Amino acid sequence: MNPATALATVLVDELQRCGMTDAVVAPGSRSAPLALALHAAAEAGRVRLHVRIDERSASFLGLGIAKRSGRPVVLVCTSGTAAANFHPAVIEAHESGVPLIVITADRPPELRDTGANQTVDQVKLYGTAARWSTEIGVPENRPGMVAYWRSLVSRAWGLAQAPSPGPVHLNAAFREPLIPDGDESWCEPLDGDATGAWTKVRPATPGSVLHVPPTRRGVLVVGDGASNVKRYVAAASMAGWPVLAEPQGNARYGDHALTAHHFLLGVPEFVERHRPEVVVTLGKPGLSRPLLSLLRRAEEHIVLAPDLAHWPDPVRSATQVAPEVEIPVVSGDDAWLRSWRDADRAAAAAVDEVLDAVPEVSEPRLARDLVAALPGGSLLLAAASMPIRDLDQVMRPRRGIRIMANRGASGIDGLVSTAMGAALAHSGRAFALLGDLAFLHDQNGLILGPRDRRPDLTIIVVNNRGGGIFSLLPQAALADPFERVFGTPHEVDLESLAAAHGVPYRRLEAAADVPKALVGEGLRIVEARTDREANAVLHAEMRKAAQAAVRTVLS
Repeated sequence: MNPATALATVLVDELQRCGMTDAVVAPGSRSAPLALALHAAAEAGRVRLHVRIDERSASFLGLGIAKRSGRPVVLVCTSGTAAANFHPAVIEAHESGVPLIVITADRPPELRDTGANQTVDQVKLYGTAARWSTEIGVPENRPGMVAYWRSLVSRAWGLAQAPSPGPVHLNAAFREPLIPDGDESWCEPLDGDATGAWTKVRPATPGSVLHVPPTRRGVLVVGDGASNVKRYVAAASMAGWPVLAEPQGNARYGDHALTAHHFLLGVPEFVERHRPEVVVTLGKPGLSRPLLSLLRRAEEHIVLAPDLAHWPDPVRSATQVAPEVEIPVVSGDDAWLRSWRDADRAAAAAVDEVLDAVPEVSEPRLARDLVAALPGGSLLLAAASMPIRDLDQVMRPRRGIRIMANRGASGIDGLVSTAMGAALAHSGRAFALLGDLAFLHDQNGLILGPRDRRPDLTIIVVNNRGGGIFSLLPQAALADPFERVFGTPHEVDLESLAAAHGVPYRRLEAAADVPKALVGEGLRIVEARTDREANAVLHAEMRKAAQAAVRTVLS
């Protein structure tokens, strides 16, 4: 057996023993040993193999699978710029705590820095975005290599998951020949441990518990990547605290969850009367500037961070950080919670009135009605720009669904592929709410081979023919350059694009048609055309109406 085949065979076998269920491969020559070993494992029913022709799409597909399943997904590509195209997904995985095992094929050392074809510096290519990076080394036919390879995989698997999940990078240099030569002999047995992984990595024991000061005037904030959500939402509810949850925090449910905190916290009079004694944050909040301002005003701001090496504190307001906290139940009246809820109900009703007065399709109403119409057990992935912000401002509390967003680095890239991967890992129906630029940026994600699984995924594309979020930012006042360098209008026909990929298409004609547009199975595209200028006006009206309603409640 040639060394390249031996290394690839052992790596794939050990990955299976560690628990690999899914692997994503982008085609290439130098990665042939790994691709062939994964193909053999897939044919034997030991792994689900996904193949994508574009490395960026492939890596975000893997990100989506890992994000939804919580298990490491293996990514494989060839050498050169192929490995560089994994980088955006690696950054997102690092920032959002998603476990990935990235294996990049490479040329052997003697071909580096010589001008050899498709050879770049891949050593520690992903920098600090990788939890761990190592070179496997060119495989050699000598005793001791099997133990080295298997222990390396066990280490990578463990580091991808604990103490803080994220991507790890194995750079594998292969000399030719790259395909099996028919000889099955090797200098030592290639077999792994019959009981499972070569090295069993045990998770660390939980850290000490921080006891939150007893108070009724507390607030629980839930942001992106939050863990143990149900436990802390239940504790906050018992303590009489309101829950201010971003949609992808998956904590906006129950009587204590608010809808319109973004608008409440934009009213100075409300903020002055509702300064919390303590705020506990789970995950990384970042969608609402008024919410971030609340963190600065809290007398005590406790950040829950399972990994004490990295904790989210975007406004540098944390007074304490702990891997685990206990929120005590405090007796007393519900005046604090009742005051938050009364203002929230008034603001949400005012926003609904503004949205319902417009019969045409609008972006915030689409977001509100989409969540309300989702079947139980559904998954929704929202783009990191306007779609997730619209959800944050208008989504009513809702149980029985799961919402995701790539808010680790909040990039526009890879969202179609992320949605595809998440849908493949999800057991129910899946939906994606994307802007037109995010959709077009990753349209390669629609390319599927005849043997690749097609997800049950409805992609709703909000087509305002450009970058809608910029119409809500100060750049919109720059009339002359705005459209060219911020609005970036396009004339892409999404119906024709869908047809080119063989994907069924329909257009959402009226705001009230959202429930009907969700009917159907398989991969589908629903286009919702909106106007950027009208959307900016509508958001201003929402804010004005909500804040007026809050002031009425306070008076």
